[in-house]
Amino acid sequence: VQLQASGGGLVQAGGSLRLSCEASGHDIVSINDMGWYRQAPGKQRELVATITATGKTHYADSVKGRVTIARDNGVNTIGLQLNNSEPEDTGVYYCYASVVIRTFRGSRTDDLWGPGTLVTVSS
Repeated sequence: VQLQASGGGLVQAGGSLRLSCEASGHDIVSINDMGWYRQAPGKQRELVATITATGKTHYADSVKGRVTIARDNGVNTIGLQLNNSEPEDTGVYYCYASVVIRTFRGSRTDDLWGPGTLVTVSS
């Protein structure tokens, strides 16, 4: 089971960007929370937005009103739409998922992270 992210790149301040992340693997039973975190140069990783399996969302104060997270449970995918981007949004964005995985003895829950995708917002 793995997470694969796409999107990212360079965008001018005020522009928009979309990120996508898909959880894939034959042993996925279900997925609980999914979300996006980011890490700016020289800073700790921080939450951007999360979404539960039932669609309840949570946003960091720094992105409220500019970011929308959405989820398609049918294909185990989440998307992040960033509008009115700011230079402070620059960083490596990581996809996260709490995944219930089938095992020989039943199942377990793993916290998975994608490899990260770079977003650069130029001023």
